[in-house]
Amino acid sequence: MRLATALRGYIEFKQALGYRFHSDAVILRAFGRSVGSRPLHRIGPKQVRAYLDGKGPVTTFWHRKWVSLHGFYDFALARDWVDHCPLPTVLPQPGTRFVPYIFTRQQLQRLFQGFESTTPHLALDNPGLRMLLPLLYGAGLRLSEALRLRLADVDWKSGVLTICDTKFFKTRQVPLAPALRDQLDHYVRDQHQPSAGASGCAPVLANRFGHPFTRQQAERAFRRLCREARIHRADGARYQPRLHDLRHSFAVHRLIQWYRQGADVQRLLPDLSTFLGHRNLSATQHYLTMTPELLSLASERFEAYATLTPRPA
Repeated sequence: MRLATALRGYIEFKQALGYRFHSDAVILRAFGRSVGSRPLHRIGPKQVRAYLDGKGPVTTFWHRKWVSLHGFYDFALARDWVDHCPLPTVLPQPGTRFVPYIFTRQQLQRLFQGFESTTPHLALDNPGLRMLLPLLYGAGLRLSEALRLRLADVDWKSGVLTICDTKFFKTRQVPLAPALRDQLDHYVRDQHQPSAGASGCAPVLANRFGHPFTRQQAERAFRRLCREARIHRADGARYQPRLHDLRHSFAVHRLIQWYRQGADVQRLLPDLSTFLGHRNLSATQHYLTMTPELLSLASERFEAYATLTPRPA
């Protein structure tokens, strides 16, 4: 049996049981592309390890791929498609935890203004891409969520976005700040006015032909914008500032604002988690990188708490 046939059978089997199985299907199809068209029983540890290792350092995604392949090979073994599992039995430890890049407010201002300084022929000279950055930062959206937004997902009366089919296959509503709501309203009026009859299925962020942007187009334009704005990280990290770091920056800046306002941060953290579409607080904590400003404010809050707390006799 060919690998592609076996993978298709496994994916269809899981989905027939009612599983969404989207992430696993993406991983397994990538494995198929990596190994190529060959009989399933001819795939050995070398080909499997090459896919697992990839080109970068070992991360938690290495283990995520291993789990997906383990499920597939259990399925194949039970049906005698293979007589052994080529997965490694000793799993490497992931490297140091990836630290997202937190933009300063001055850098954000340079990014948002950077569109005005680009030459017309650049990919950045597009209203849809100009609107993308405020949505990612101002609404804390994932890139995929912003690119999938449709006109019907925007409730102009209440200023709320409906985010469908999220990372965890749930739907959530995201209220927009008045300034961001007005900016989005002006953008939509300008871009969709010529086609007033456009249906609610039309993408909010569209190119000149009315088609949604791809992730690759958005990321390529953002890298160019960062170069023009002279924004880069110099800490030796693997990745330069990413579009997803705008979402991380939103979370950190919101926490900083709460500290400055004297708010009960612990009580508000579940609200932030819900706003971001996380399943639990541990996922939100990954977003809260301890920047010097955040660390200072947290230390001041703890010092004030310790001063007011009665000491035991």
